[in-house]
Amino acid sequence: MPMYQPATGGQVLDLETAVKDGILGGDGDGVGGGVICSDVTTPEVEKLDLKKMIQQLDLIEVPSVFICPISLEPMQDPVTLCTGQTYERSNILKWFSMGHFTCPTTMQELWDDSLTPNSTLHHLIQTWFCQKYLAMKKRSEDVQGRCIDLLETLKKVKGQTRVQKLKELRTIVTTHESVKKTVVDNGGVSFLSSLLGPFTSHAVGSEAIAILVNLQLNSDAIANLLQPTKVSLMVDVLNEGSTETKINCAKLMETLFNGSETVPSLSLLAGVLRLVKDKRHPLGILVGLRLLKIISSQESLGNSIIRIGGVVHLVEMLPHFNSECLELSLYVLEVLSSTPEGALALKNCSNTIPNLVRLLMKISEICTQYTLSILWEVCKLSPEEFTAIAVNHGLAAKLLLVIQSGCNPGLKQQSAELLKFCSLNCAATNFISKCKLTSTLQ
Repeated sequence: MPMYQPATGGQVLDLETAVKDGILGGDGDGVGGGVICSDVTTPEVEKLDLKKMIQQLDLIEVPSVFICPISLEPMQDPVTLCTGQTYERSNILKWFSMGHFTCPTTMQELWDDSLTPNSTLHHLIQTWFCQKYLAMKKRSEDVQGRCIDLLETLKKVKGQTRVQKLKELRTIVTTHESVKKTVVDNGGVSFLSSLLGPFTSHAVGSEAIAILVNLQLNSDAIANLLQPTKVSLMVDVLNEGSTETKINCAKLMETLFNGSETVPSLSLLAGVLRLVKDKRHPLGILVGLRLLKIISSQESLGNSIIRIGGVVHLVEMLPHFNSECLELSLYVLEVLSSTPEGALALKNCSNTIPNLVRLLMKISEICTQYTLSILWEVCKLSPEEFTAIAVNHGLAAKLLLVIQSGCNPGLKQQSAELLKFCSLNCAATNFISKCKLTSTLQ
């Protein structure tokens, strides 16, 4: 019987004992979760690449005897030292190259530096991973077959049965990465797109959208989904669906509208803003802001955002956003501030100046850049009034920090110009005191 030495202890085990005692995942009677798989032949095991299997298998519980004590990764070429401890060959050679002549686990000094290939353990590792890999492959083939069956069934059923089948397909698509390509290759995108229309129930529409958002859409599919009737259904679902459905809608619209002319709709904007305002769902806020960033770049829809109060909503939400959401929202506000209507809306919001000044030098350089641009546009509308407010909220001191920081020269120049603008339009004593300047500098 071949023998091997486990890396975690001193006892010598054989193949049969390893499985029987449950050391390699067996259930104590030599069957079930053991290493030796009756339907996996030795030639088949040897044909499969161990490195490839380890990379493709996302396994949490790998038997401890397969793990190299140095790297804590599964061994591919196990070798045993004179102390009886086993390591991955490349790892122990690296240990030796660093000047160590000891066993890393026991710290015993080695009386022999030879490395003995542990062929039995290598065979165990290869067989165990082969078993897991083939099982995964079989499961993958099974779900792909089930996916094709569902697509065929969906073409024949209606009503609640269709909803149930769509739910099942969505579950498979979201849990098995390989199935996504199967859906695309078997005309799934075209079929799911055909389900979206003026007479589609929200239940069917929600499930179809939840599947589509997980698939790779080509230009033809995007053009098809951008038909007004399909976009109209998405907008309805965005406004009336569950939070999960709203997020899926916003994600799909982000894909569709990126680089395309959006269908103008106040209902669409209202739905996106409601998603952004819901503090209970951070993912919804992030997805909504990403969509709003795309929409705001179109002049006609940018003005619509302003008309329905989008500027005020974003300004009020600034203190509640994380750094990623702040960058997106400041981008949108900067785009809107470049228009007369947007700058006026920012001017009329009482929290614009205080909320923006707080963000200077607080998040990132790009956020500081967006913030400076917005403040410029607001202050230019009413120089004396708004520079005084801004300075009172600490703008001058923040601008001095930017100028003294290691940020890019363009940002420093912009800060210097805004600081000069404030000094020209603000009472000298107030400006100096808020900047904390000395009398010498005055």
